[in-house]
Amino acid sequence: MRLKKYIALAMVLLTFGLLLAGCGKSQTESTGSTGGGKASNTPIKIGLSPWAGYYPWYLAEEKGFFKKYGVNVELVWFPVYSDALQAFVTEKLDADSVVLSDILAPASKGIPVKVVLVIDNSAGAEGIVVKPQYNSIADLKGKKVGTEFGTVDHFMLVKELDKVGLKESDVQLTNMSINDAGTAFIAGNLDAASIWEPFLSKAVKEGKGKVIMSSADSPGLIADLLVFNDKTIKERPDDVKKILMAWFDALEWWKQNPDEAFGILAKKANTSVEDYKTLNKGVKIFSLDDNLKAFTKADNMQYIGYTGTEIAKFLKSKGMLESIPDVEKSLDGSFVEAIAKEKK
Repeated sequence: MRLKKYIALAMVLLTFGLLLAGCGKSQTESTGSTGGGKASNTPIKIGLSPWAGYYPWYLAEEKGFFKKYGVNVELVWFPVYSDALQAFVTEKLDADSVVLSDILAPASKGIPVKVVLVIDNSAGAEGIVVKPQYNSIADLKGKKVGTEFGTVDHFMLVKELDKVGLKESDVQLTNMSINDAGTAFIAGNLDAASIWEPFLSKAVKEGKGKVIMSSADSPGLIADLLVFNDKTIKERPDDVKKILMAWFDALEWWKQNPDEAFGILAKKANTSVEDYKTLNKGVKIFSLDDNLKAFTKADNMQYIGYTGTEIAKFLKSKGMLESIPDVEKSLDGSFVEAIAKEKK
């Protein structure tokens, strides 16, 4: 489960902002080419937390792909998603696996973070579950709906209401944690809930609900990313590139060895292979080609810069961002571009 807590993050950003106040920020652009950067054997620490898209990092580790490229990587596990995010913005991690929406607050504060990889898109792992008698989003007018304010699931709900001419005020919207929303729906205290897995499946199974819309219907809306701090990008660009090469090799190995791979992934997720496969169906792991498209500028949600800006506008409208950041400044597709060029 990944919890996205903007209030907690705001406190972290305030502290981190004070650390930045006395420091000048270099504007040097990174490059995905080899032949640059400071050599170091100090491990690059990458944070990850419970989410189906993040577990494949363990394939890169256990099958020796980091070693193959001679890069020293330490995967740091956080049972709570927001703890990993806090560790990243306070420089206890070099990189973190995060949701696109969660780079927006640091970016708006001028904290230099760089997106170098799109890990996955949610493709059904988030959705709107309703009681059996409702058949459309329009049916929710005047009904009790629960979600966690400021999360991507809140954003998804508002976008769907807007499509049918409804506002948040047209439903009885209740702010509660995602797991509480799932529990409340199962107990019959909500008519609908906008939630993510595993609560979505539980609400369907135990609450006799049905999913009338999921993230599979809005490709690109909910993206998971690998982000690095600016210091690591500038000092060790070769190692950043090698990490991405190891990632893509791990995905290819998974494709060729699905049984062994799912065994490793399920063990790391502390679940059965069958249950892990179910969770995995809710995400689309991004290939190298998918990444090239995601970093290519466009006026739609295939481009992560566009999606990030749309989410930033939403968060600002809810008072959760003071300003809308220039999301493009946080994107660095040079590494995936360099890898793709070498593979031609």
